[in-house]
Amino acid sequence: MHFRTHAAGFLAGAATLAVLTACSSTSAVSGTSDAPAMPEKLVFAQVPSESAEGIAEDNEAIIKLIEQETGLEVEIQEATDYAAVIEGLRAGQVHVAGLGPFSYMVAKDGGAGVVALGALVDSPDEKPGYQSYGIVPAGSDITDLEGFKGKTVCFVDPTSTSGFLYPSAGLLELGIDPETDVTPVFAGGHDASALSVADGSCDAGFAYDAMVTSELIESGAMQEGELDVVWESEVIAGSPYVASDKLPAELIEQLTDIFANQLNVPALVEAGVCSSAEDCKLPEGSTFGFIAVEDSLYDGVRAVCEITEAPACKV
Repeated sequence: MHFRTHAAGFLAGAATLAVLTACSSTSAVSGTSDAPAMPEKLVFAQVPSESAEGIAEDNEAIIKLIEQETGLEVEIQEATDYAAVIEGLRAGQVHVAGLGPFSYMVAKDGGAGVVALGALVDSPDEKPGYQSYGIVPAGSDITDLEGFKGKTVCFVDPTSTSGFLYPSAGLLELGIDPETDVTPVFAGGHDASALSVADGSCDAGFAYDAMVTSELIESGAMQEGELDVVWESEVIAGSPYVASDKLPAELIEQLTDIFANQLNVPALVEAGVCSSAEDCKLPEGSTFGFIAVEDSLYDGVRAVCEITEAPACKV
């Protein structure tokens, strides 16, 4: 397998994006046709929840199958924030990405040009979804979301679904303004938010469920019992992987088929990508893999945007 990782921040600012957009793409074969050219490699980016090395490890089976089926090298780029992934897709510098539900909605409704490929589930008949957790250090005097008022609160990113949008809605329902009634800190990643709460840098915070209950514990970054969960959001539509609509139509069609039919544990074992079901690691601890998703699945996120009127919702 020959995918590469880059730990440096990707598309970190508007100036960089302007240069990238102005230049002809180095990853596409030049041509005079109006139809998009087939890229020489696929650039994959993911919203920040951990390091580029962690992203590569979590997506190893996905990357291997995509390379095997398309014949294209996949290069992983770690993004500095959610907005960087969206702008990378918009500029045609990112070809495939893992987005959160909110960042997907922002990209889709903001004209970044994305096609939903699929979302992870634990069984093929399951609706993809997860929750945001409100967390405090173990033994904290804060026992519910109302206790966040007046505290230093770690959020993930202004365009994070479970790290900002749904938490904001939860706070607003209690009459707590997430900008003025708490001291907000944007940690940049779900792992960073949870760890900042655990070490006392923040009095409370938010992260997605699996990051709190399993991922940081299994990685050894945090011990079980360091955090208490004092709030859970409603179920949020599952995080989609997307393709850029600037890719050739036949490649988008192939990627759509790969995610809908081949990126699941039974198919990955059959293809020889995984040696067994037990050894087949997928992101978010999924025990099945991907299923196709429709854009309408994310209408709930749009509804929460209407409630919160969050600035990042204005696309």
